[in-house]
Amino acid sequence: MKPVPALSRAEAARIAVRAQLLTAPRPGDIVESLQSLTVLPIDPTAAIAPSADLILWSRIGWPYEPADFRRLFHHDRVVFEWRGFFRPMSDLPLFLPQMRRGPRSAAARDWLAANDRFRRDILGRLRDDGPLRPVDIDDTAAVPWRSTGWTNDRNVLQMLEMLTECAEVAVDHRDAKGRWFDLAERVYPAVAPVTDDEAARGRAERRLSALGIARRKGVAQPGEPVDVGDVGVEVVVDGVDGRWRVDPVLLDTDGEPSRTALLSPHDRLVFDRVRLRELFGFDYVLEMYKPAASRRWGYFALPILHGDRLVGKLDAALDRRAGTLRINAVHEDETFTSSVSEAVDAEIDDLARWLGVEVSRL
Repeated sequence: MKPVPALSRAEAARIAVRAQLLTAPRPGDIVESLQSLTVLPIDPTAAIAPSADLILWSRIGWPYEPADFRRLFHHDRVVFEWRGFFRPMSDLPLFLPQMRRGPRSAAARDWLAANDRFRRDILGRLRDDGPLRPVDIDDTAAVPWRSTGWTNDRNVLQMLEMLTECAEVAVDHRDAKGRWFDLAERVYPAVAPVTDDEAARGRAERRLSALGIARRKGVAQPGEPVDVGDVGVEVVVDGVDGRWRVDPVLLDTDGEPSRTALLSPHDRLVFDRVRLRELFGFDYVLEMYKPAASRRWGYFALPILHGDRLVGKLDAALDRRAGTLRINAVHEDETFTSSVSEAVDAEIDDLARWLGVEVSRL
């Protein structure tokens, strides 16, 4: 039996960093970045900037403009939105088989069946007048949606979510007030059919190319999994239990990452907190939902990457009215050398320039 290759934790971390385009040189544009990253999480929290914008800035740098991304999404149709992520439209064929199986939960399927007339009303309204916001559509539900959360009795939005889930409806665009929906046939291009098996393998291969190194099986995640099945090459990581899968292209790539980057808490490099601890030895929790007195690092602290190491967290907030990026604290997980401090300060200055504000250090 052929021995399983072994990686050090540093080698595994470098693979993850390279896969996420956090090395020099930077990617050339938005399309190249999204093709490699495969997904951009949609989180509008604007303590600094919406996560999709912050992630693209951390890869591309100052040339990135959010307006360019909106154009690619709304007008050029090279980006689509599904299950809480922006995705390259070229990946649509890999998701359509999954979409067309319909909602995942039995409760959602039963609710759809009980509200078939409501479903047809919405599709007819979109066909005649779309794209529309949820508030523009009449609620004709025969059976209201019941939940213990904020979606309780929000029938139009729930129906639009379910119809988007199964590719009858799609998100046409977003503005300051939220999403506009239209018929999927007017948003999605016609694509060649792909079998369920081909699509599942294609999604796993794309995911591994973006993560670089991942578990074969993992805990279920909302929107986008973090495991990859049997694709790639099996490896072990020194000092970490179990086996991993690695993109063989990245396994054969030499060179150490040399960039410093400020990362969104939703960045795919840090999103899987278990992998984060196992490969980087980095402890991180998004603390925006904690009481202020219980926070260690701040409301929306940004993980700080230096080379192939996550070295700290930046507690900062954008104050548009004052025209400042307020730096509350830089938390050092390891004592910064002078060169690391200079690199982090330079990245903070670059972030402020991109945001069009001045740095305010407390």
